[in-house]
Amino acid sequence: MFVIAAPGQGSQKSGFLEPWLESSSHRRNLARWSELIELDLIEHGTISDQDTITDTAVAQPLIVAAGIIAGRALLDALPEGASLAFAGHSVGEFTAAALSGVISDDDAVRLVALRGRAMAAAAAEIPTGMSAVLGADLEILAAALEEAGLYAANYNGAGQVVIAGERSALARFQENPPEGTRVIPLQVAGAFHTSYMHSAVSALAEASSGVITREGVHPLYTNRDGSRVEHRETLGYLVDQVARPVRWDLCMESFTRDGIQGMMELAPAGALVGLAKRALKGVPTVALNTPDDVASAAELVSGS
Repeated sequence: MFVIAAPGQGSQKSGFLEPWLESSSHRRNLARWSELIELDLIEHGTISDQDTITDTAVAQPLIVAAGIIAGRALLDALPEGASLAFAGHSVGEFTAAALSGVISDDDAVRLVALRGRAMAAAAAEIPTGMSAVLGADLEILAAALEEAGLYAANYNGAGQVVIAGERSALARFQENPPEGTRVIPLQVAGAFHTSYMHSAVSALAEASSGVITREGVHPLYTNRDGSRVEHRETLGYLVDQVARPVRWDLCMESFTRDGIQGMMELAPAGALVGLAKRALKGVPTVALNTPDDVASAAELVSGS
């Protein structure tokens, strides 16, 4: 089984879409989605600066749109009958749901645009943020977070947990972290995947009520608990995960259990490949940051 993984917010880099736009079909799709969500994805993926594309309302649809065009190019290049599975980190779950065939590409981009706006609005209500904690023992960290009034938002595996909460509490936690850990503030606008996002959950639930799901062509893993998800459950999980922790660690455990042979991360790639190299030792990986990387991914699958 080869896992195609879709990254989450924070993976975007200024100009990262430029090489993909040499394809006229990719440019047409991005132009159409830009009209659909009233946001210029081509401009933001090519000339907008890093501060602009860090904005939650811009970053989320940009990342998902990029992942879909990279994923479609990859699927076209892979041998017929390849054993594939999909998973996404946080907002990347929408990319994975589209590419696995559970929801349409248009619905994925449309819902994520609303998700980004709703999460940005929720984040504006109270000054909150997120920090990465490296080297933490989960039991010790859980007790320290409860005492600090903070939450574990992303369990990324390989000794990395992202925590979230009010900025003042995060600052105090960084000053006095659990022994043996390192705390790194992240450039995000709010406490995502916590109860601070409940208003965004309601908005996304309403927007997704008319979306049609289909039986996926390929298996899809969920951030909820790392399990394979049935298509009828997918939308509910995508909505709930806005205010629930991301369990990427459990996804990687499931990949190992199910016999992963390799992992390919869609654009903008790097973060999930990095985690895989530490937690899925010996599993070959490919980061698809340009169309040239598609050939490397196809070689990985064909050579299995």
